[in-house]
Amino acid sequence: MSLSPWELLLIALVVFALFGYKKLPDAARSVGRSMRIFKAETKNMSEEDVQSRAEAEYRRSPLEGTVQTPKPAPAPEAEPAPKQAPEAR
Repeated sequence: MSLSPWELLLIALVVFALFGYKKLPDAARSVGRSMRIFKAETKNMSEEDVQSRAEAEYRRSPLEGTVQTPKPAPAPEAEPAPKQAPEAR
């Protein structure tokens, strides 16, 4: 469904009549800023989505492939037991 030139002209006249020639540049500027912000936010969301998927794959990868077991911590060294003196009879 395409708009004919007459329909586009009618829409332009209605917009011009509603906003007037003084407010039309401000309205266009506001729409431009809003579109720029929207575009930046959608790009940011897609980058966060890619990053979160990469983190999920990183966390999931040890479960899918070879299992990596953590190395055990070294046992603390125990002090030798004190020597008991021989019993006197």
